[in-house]
Amino acid sequence: MPTPDRRQFSPSAARNRDPILAVLQRVLPAAGLVLELGSGTGEHAVHFARYLPALHWQPSDAEPAALASIADWVAHSARANVLPPLCFDLAATPWPVGAADAIVAINVLHYSPWETTPALFAGAAEVLPAGGVVVCYGPYRRGGVHTAPSNADFDEWLRSVDPRFAVRDLEAVAAEALRRGFRLEEVVDMPANNFSLIFRRSAGEPH
Repeated sequence: MPTPDRRQFSPSAARNRDPILAVLQRVLPAAGLVLELGSGTGEHAVHFARYLPALHWQPSDAEPAALASIADWVAHSARANVLPPLCFDLAATPWPVGAADAIVAINVLHYSPWETTPALFAGAAEVLPAGGVVVCYGPYRRGGVHTAPSNADFDEWLRSVDPRFAVRDLEAVAAEALRRGFRLEEVVDMPANNFSLIFRRSAGEPH
């Protein structure tokens, strides 16, 4: 009996993977381990691993269905530089990764309670070296207002799914990052009214 294919497919992942890849190719280190938080279907992980062959990609998620999809995407890709997914909630410490060279979180902060944001940077401060980068992709409010009507509608929908979910204020995210020694180095405009936030760990922060 054939093994069922548990891969999930996300139309948004297919649309945004190449614009995100272009940012990652520019800001990630030349080699090392990238920890992806909230990998979802797993499509991003195998796509990025294909085009960033000198990097080892570590996907992760807390949802069983997502982990199954990621595992099957990894197996289907047959790429040596993408690792089996880790099961963990990034708000739970310590993380099961002792060290990484970069962290990528795509569409994570708005699909999580606010407490996830400080937890992400607290965990990043434990595993990244000085100069290590954190990339957070998604929609953000700027100056307390939405950047597009569609984002306002999306925010309302998120809150209807779970009152703890919301499109986050970019300035609030940056403030939490700074408390853990990560400065907002760059805000990259992305398609569909999204942004890539590039945070870098200050050189003076101990690892």
